[in-house]
Amino acid sequence: MKITGGKYNSLTIKTADYTNIKPTLSKIRQAVFNTVNSLGEYRTFCDLFAGSGIMTFEALSRDFEVHSVEIDKKSTKIILENAFKLNIPLNLTNTDSIKFLKKTELKFDIFYIDPPYKSGLYNSVLEIIASRNILNNKGVIIIEKPQALDINTQGFQIIKEKIYSGKSIRFLQLSDKLN
Repeated sequence: MKITGGKYNSLTIKTADYTNIKPTLSKIRQAVFNTVNSLGEYRTFCDLFAGSGIMTFEALSRDFEVHSVEIDKKSTKIILENAFKLNIPLNLTNTDSIKFLKKTELKFDIFYIDPPYKSGLYNSVLEIIASRNILNNKGVIIIEKPQALDINTQGFQIIKEKIYSGKSIRFLQLSDKLN
């Protein structure tokens, strides 16, 4: 899989060879970062449920300070191998994303949320981010989900949504931090 932009543009990363990982398509990755650039200047990026790590490497390629969270040991190993092979510094935590969110003292400009689609974790993640004050002022939460999946966005404002072949990419901000 190739990185689509930034200083590591066109570099290839290895991905895990099993079916429960669904790397974000290149056209979606490009659209996500084009939208992020149009929304403002952001520095910190948290890739929750990192999976293949492709969003981590896309963000690093665009000079974000990135922290990635992935529970699966095989996926974590492959992400670290890619970082070593490409000589890219990486902050990666091998843990459950919910536990990470409940304990972290870090604050981020952007959270990228793409859990396993049938996990039921979307609402829990949004609730924790809202309650813990770990999203910087005017920060953005980007959710990749099946278009048909309904999630509770109470307390958030949807600032943009794009649909790609049945996938929704939704950009949210906390309602009380819009001003």
